[in-house]
Amino acid sequence: MVSTSSELSEAQPRGSALSRMTNSHNWLGLGFMVPAAVLLLLFLTYPLGLGVWLGFTDERIGRPGIYVGLENYELLWDDSVFWLSVFNTLLYTIVASVLKFGLGLWLALILNQRLPLKSFFRAVVLLPWVVPTVLSAIAFWWIYDAQFSIISWALQELGLIDGRINFLGDPENARASVIAANVWRGIPFVAITLLAGLQTISPSLYEAATLDGANRWQLFRHVTLPLLTPIIAIVMTFSVLFTFTDFQLIYVLTRGGPVNATHLMATLSFQRGISGGQLGEGAAIAVAMIPFLLAAILFSYFGLQRRRWQQGGRD
Repeated sequence: MVSTSSELSEAQPRGSALSRMTNSHNWLGLGFMVPAAVLLLLFLTYPLGLGVWLGFTDERIGRPGIYVGLENYELLWDDSVFWLSVFNTLLYTIVASVLKFGLGLWLALILNQRLPLKSFFRAVVLLPWVVPTVLSAIAFWWIYDAQFSIISWALQELGLIDGRINFLGDPENARASVIAANVWRGIPFVAITLLAGLQTISPSLYEAATLDGANRWQLFRHVTLPLLTPIIAIVMTFSVLFTFTDFQLIYVLTRGGPVNATHLMATLSFQRGISGGQLGEGAAIAVAMIPFLLAAILFSYFGLQRRRWQQGGRD
């Protein structure tokens, strides 16, 4: 009996400790995070680490490389095509992100109104985001075709232009064309996410501001925008990341042409590393993208930590 009671006394603390761990939100959250962490380690951390290592080697497809230090980065420093791709990437990201934010916010404000068939229009808005990127790119490739472009045909029928527009053959036109395609595809993500944020704003706040004599602009400036700012920060962070690392749209439409006018860092990395077989140089270009991505993430992270900034106040 003594041994039995001692075993029960020892089992009780163990059982209570186990029940505390089971009921603890921290341990439960950790348990749910473990599978995701394993997947991230396998499919994100390892490829990232391998890419960083390859950037310091001269490895080629079919031939193992040796450590060459910063030689790949020194070559990129003097590579005019690489710097052109950096310029194209920044231009593409900034212009497309600003347009997606402006048009997406405008569309979200419209969809937040009491409209007939509101659910139908919200579903239609999602279509560009749901359609696979490659299919969207092929559709735009047909729209921008030098001979059969529907845009050129429509403008000619209206008498606005005399000849066909060379959308993808002219460097400036090609840059504008790929940005337009990216904006068309990215607006739904911004609009629907901001619409979800607008749905969380209490109507009583608008009623109180209206009673104080606020007009539509003042309602937006002093009620909508401050309360929507945290959502805007998150949405724009993801928008910048998606746009900066865009590959499929550019590769299908132009493959970086004409004369490298639409080469982004992602497409140049693929061209040098996979098509050209220079894995080390391609990995170095990909690694060079990391500082830009970290800057966007850190800007959003530190911004979201500022509570007064979240609430629309001044620091």
